[in-house]
Amino acid sequence: MNSLLRLLAGTSCVLASLLLQAADSYQIAVIPKGTTHEFWKSIHAGAIKAERELAKEGIKVKLFWNGPLREDDRDQQIQVVENFTARNVDGIVLAPLDFQALAAPVNTAAQAGIPTVVIDSDLKSDKHVSFVATDNFKGGQMAGAKLAELLNGKGNVILLRYQVGSASTEAREVGFLDAMKKHPGIKIISSDQYAGATRELAYQVSQNLLNRFGSQVNGVFCANETSTIAMTKALRDLGLAGGKVKMIGFDAGSQSVADMKAGDVQGLVVQAPVRMGYLGVKTLVAHLRKQKVDKRIDTGVTMVSRENMNSPEVAELLNPPLKEFLGE
Repeated sequence: MNSLLRLLAGTSCVLASLLLQAADSYQIAVIPKGTTHEFWKSIHAGAIKAERELAKEGIKVKLFWNGPLREDDRDQQIQVVENFTARNVDGIVLAPLDFQALAAPVNTAAQAGIPTVVIDSDLKSDKHVSFVATDNFKGGQMAGAKLAELLNGKGNVILLRYQVGSASTEAREVGFLDAMKKHPGIKIISSDQYAGATRELAYQVSQNLLNRFGSQVNGVFCANETSTIAMTKALRDLGLAGGKVKMIGFDAGSQSVADMKAGDVQGLVVQAPVRMGYLGVKTLVAHLRKQKVDKRIDTGVTMVSRENMNSPEVAELLNPPLKEFLGE
């Protein structure tokens, strides 16, 4: 009888251990807006950092990194979300390409019991468990304040938008225009043009704008990495770089950082994408483990110029640890 009890007790311990192991093992899909830009590679690095840290805590996370090649391919991103929902992953970390178009697949995932943490760009839905992102409106205000300072509060300015439906960049654009209202000596001479998802398209749009307004423009703000790089190249090609036209961009791609070192970009509003990817995964795992998570997590934003780019805290943002986590 005692032997039977010991066997049953041993079996219960094994079952409990297996259940604990199962509870501490999660399959998580991380779905960016695109997979080619340095910003998304930094998000990926942050997700892997979280995966490795959780492993040290005995929590096994298997990450699936998959997203559209182009940042305007809404249909492909929707399909990726739907595919991971069908595979019944434990959770999804998503940077939605379109704040409306991605709401339905996220709602479907929630109905299937698969929670989503939204990162980078907001979603028109209340079905995600948390939103981990930059305060993009604040970032846009910072860009506007810096450009106004460089122009001494007067001059003609171009706002080059990114693309319709991108909540993060739309918030930056609104924040920028809000800051400009405080400077009546500054005139917005163009604010209705969109750069689009690729550097090539953004360069073409930038050239068209500068050919139209080149002799009048004193400053430019671009709302994302690709448009910043493309507009800077267009300014350089037309002999308007080097501070002749003040250039403020968004994000810290290596080309933009090089352009700032060269004096062609006067300021970059820099996010913390490694932190964003890291907190996206950590927040989702906390939710899966029945822990309370904040509905909104601000990952921070910094105004960077040649004057502060070599400070330790800023240098860390400008040089994400891609090699450490991605091998590149």
